Amino acid sequence: MTNALRASSRRSVAAPPQAASTGWITPSRMIGLVIGAFFAGPAIFVVWRTFRLAGDLGDVLSEVPAPLWRTIQLSVLVGASTAVLGTGLAWLTTRTDLPGRRIWRVGLVLPLVLPSFVGAAAFIAGLAPGGILHDAMTAVGITPPQRFRGLGASWLVLTSFTYPYVYLPVAARLLGLRSSLEESGRLLGLSSTATFFKVTLPQLRSAVFGGALLVFLYTLSEFGAVQLLGYDTLTRVIFASRQTNRALSFASAAILLVLALGVVALERSQRGAARPDDRAAMGARRATRLGWGTIPALGMCTITIALGLIVPVISLATWAQRGLADGRIGFGELVEPALSTSAVAVVAAVVAIVVVLPIALATTRRPHPASDVAAVSVVVGFAIPGLVIALALAVMTLNTPALERLYQTTALLVIAYVIHFGSQALASSESAARAVPNGLRESSRLLEPNPIRRFIGVDLPLMRPGLVAGGGLVLLSTVKELPATLLLSPPGFSTLSTEIWASYEEGFYAAAGLASLVLIAVSAVLTWFLVLRRSDVARR
Repeated sequence: MTNALRASSRRSVAAPPQAASTGWITPSRMIGLVIGAFFAGPAIFVVWRTFRLAGDLGDVLSEVPAPLWRTIQLSVLVGASTAVLGTGLAWLTTRTDLPGRRIWRVGLVLPLVLPSFVGAAAFIAGLAPGGILHDAMTAVGITPPQRFRGLGASWLVLTSFTYPYVYLPVAARLLGLRSSLEESGRLLGLSSTATFFKVTLPQLRSAVFGGALLVFLYTLSEFGAVQLLGYDTLTRVIFASRQTNRALSFASAAILLVLALGVVALERSQRGAARPDDRAAMGARRATRLGWGTIPALGMCTITIALGLIVPVISLATWAQRGLADGRIGFGELVEPALSTSAVAVVAAVVAIVVVLPIALATTRRPHPASDVAAVSVVVGFAIPGLVIALALAVMTLNTPALERLYQTTALLVIAYVIHFGSQALASSESAARAVPNGLRESSRLLEPNPIRRFIGVDLPLMRPGLVAGGGLVLLSTVKELPATLLLSPPGFSTLSTEIWASYEEGFYAAAGLASLVLIAVSAVLTWFLVLRRSDVARR
């Protein structure tokens, strides 16, 4: 996901001079600008509605500082802790003689399959009387906490499920660094620790910083976990006041939007020039010997996976097994939500690819400021929290006569998904467009004058793998999306995420556990094919 955020906002390699166009207003550029306006529309609408508050804005903003401080506090804590944890785990699994490090490399990525709100629900259910954590702590004489809520609980849950956003890029960067740099440090008399901080860490700065900023952005927009854990952030304010106090809801959304865009701007300003791939000249790497540190290192990896994967899955499975054994729940009840989840996710993935493909072709083949503006607008859609997008679309459709028929329809829900996750599709689509050699495209023009037939017969077969990967990333994100689905789903329409949410709010832990396990299974399959199978971290 870090690569998706960076690639989608990066100016693409210039096309050959003969492919460039000097005019400003062309049909393709107009299409790109219209698509860009489509993605930036919710952000513009939120800002416009906030400024319309005029004299009431001061009174409304007086209610914002407390949740704003809590939002920033949680985001900074989670971002900092995941930066330390993700970097440490990446170094252990790529640069040391940690036993079973190849297995750890894959296992430490697996918490990605759990949506954070599912993880929060699993911990709460596990600590409830009869839960696995409650029973285990009681068995060893530890009194389980009466309330698993607040800042500490939110920090623990979000850190446990978001550190892979730092771990993956840092591990990939470590695998691409020359080992001679560290060996030179050791020859100069530096210890392993000093070598890491003085030689290795400075070269990891961009990967660590980018991953931590992505976690910060994720935490800013988090709704499900903080809602379940009772930590009052801006997203909770937006959700709670969306109907009773629209002014407060939009003011909070505007502040959250400014914070999110600030994070994106900071990430772009800190992004350095792309580094060459060093792996070809890397040679054999001598692993750092952990010695007495082997046991603490293994303990650190074990605790991390236990908190981010094993304990939540066992907790959910325990409640699901009890429900199945008592006959209170069954898989039949999840068939319709599972089909709805799959259908809406596939449609969102296809629509996202179709919508962003013109921009991807423009930025890679006919670079121009207009195409750059359109690409940045797509990134804006990714930076906006899903809850803010859903709020903006709901109010826009309700107050616009021409659009009111879209309210609470599947079409509007798909639009929200496309706006929010289109950046992931754009990054892969740009890579897919570059997969078609310029020489082949020029030759095809001589053999086939019709551009549509030429695209279908020549370009599309070469672009298909990249387009499928981009659509798959959108599909994976859509499957786990909660706040936009809660606000925009039609009456009677439920996905696995909303089914889990409803079951948990009603206190049906067994039903929530079973639905969560199904969602985790779907997410795990997609994560393997879209993340792990393509990652150097898993293959090496």
